[in-house]
Amino acid sequence: MRASLAEQPGLAQTSSRSRVWLFLGRQPGQPMAPTSLLDQLRMVGVPTQRARASAICQLVLQTPAPVIARAFGYHDKTTSHLVTEVGGIWSRYATGEHTR
Repeated sequence: MRASLAEQPGLAQTSSRSRVWLFLGRQPGQPMAPTSLLDQLRMVGVPTQRARASAICQLVLQTPAPVIARAFGYHDKTTSHLVTEVGGIWSRYATGEHTR
């Protein structure tokens, strides 16, 4: 990460207080496009599919599956299956509206 930040052009002109994004985009004040970031991660050898799957599995261990499903656009059944696969404790979480 540090090497990538050091190699970014124009970093010397940008103060650390004005930087909002870790991966700067081409337009000032904008983040890097997801496809560009994906290409760079692949170029340095990060297995993106496995990293994504690992991140989702870790999330369902920490948060109820329906919450993760809603946040990332997955079906409830998909994240529920993940919970049982990774041995999560949220298997009996009551889905539905809880604001009443």
